[in-house]
Amino acid sequence: MAKRSVPSINASSMADISFLLLVFFLVTTSMAVNKGLIRKLPPPLDKDQPIDTQIKIKERDVFVVLINSQNQLMVEGKQISVKDLRSKTKEFITNEYNDPNLPIVSTVNVPLIGQINITKDHVISLQNDRGTDYQSYLEVQNELVAAYNELRDELAKQKFGKYFNELDEASQLAVLKVYPQKISEAEPKNYGGD
Repeated sequence: MAKRSVPSINASSMADISFLLLVFFLVTTSMAVNKGLIRKLPPPLDKDQPIDTQIKIKERDVFVVLINSQNQLMVEGKQISVKDLRSKTKEFITNEYNDPNLPIVSTVNVPLIGQINITKDHVISLQNDRGTDYQSYLEVQNELVAAYNELRDELAKQKFGKYFNELDEASQLAVLKVYPQKISEAEPKNYGGD
């Protein structure tokens, strides 16, 4: 008896088609972009530089910002909304009325700006709970950074007649000397919701 030949499907081009489909979907699919914070880290310490473990910071120089697991914002022990955080932060950084509960105001001479009152020892301490939503954390971060940006723009407009990002490098450095960003982030803890 003669063998019957079974018709088969030619699969030689299937690999090419699969590859083309894969490339098509990779190119046309939009990927979710991760959110993040842009931060410039300090340079590493020299090996020979001694580490000062006895840094003393006065309580009045620290602006404590906490976010608990229910995403409630606590500033200096009082619950506030995120929309009020920027103005509270600016008030703390400038201590315009020389409040004894806010950072000490010092008069310094800044090149290109002249004599100006600043709170050179202020620090903003940001802490969050392990259960804090990332979105809430980002909103708080954005408000703190926006407070610094607004203060820089106000000073730049007052002294140079331009916004901070329109200034030349020397003028920007002068403004940054008055308002350096001092946000200290602590390791997340469990604060609870009450």
